[in-house]
Amino acid sequence: MPAAERKRPGNRRRLLRAVPVVDMDATAHHYAVTVSDLERAVEFYHGVLDLEVRSRFSVGGDAFAAGVGIEGASADFAHLDAGGVRLELVEYAPEGEARPEGALNQSGATHLGLEVEDLDAVYEELPDDIETLSEPQTTESGTRICFLRDPEGTLVELLET
Repeated sequence: MPAAERKRPGNRRRLLRAVPVVDMDATAHHYAVTVSDLERAVEFYHGVLDLEVRSRFSVGGDAFAAGVGIEGASADFAHLDAGGVRLELVEYAPEGEARPEGALNQSGATHLGLEVEDLDAVYEELPDDIETLSEPQTTESGTRICFLRDPEGTLVELLET
């Protein structure tokens, strides 16, 4: 495949390589969740799940719009500390269409996993309007899990190991 074709934006052909092309020494910077209402999402992740808000900011302009591939895009961001992992909540303008809620076994499904010390205590303290998939369960591996949905429908796994 010619190099120009590989680098063209929007080209989704997968390239499988046994050896990395570039030694990137990549590390995780953040995990992001796109939301339709940033304030509501911050209230959930900070107010309900007790994640500390580290920063809030906005980004716009031509370079940002080109970088995210959305004409005229701007966005408001909140970064929260999830125990050494940065969770990025982002509200875009213009807002895209909502995607349907998916099941965990669907290809491309995502969820955020947060470890807690006492899952039963956390579960008992959840507000009544928080949707959970089940009560806390103990898996064959001995890990206790409970999945819930944030206000946008994103799955969040609470687990106790």
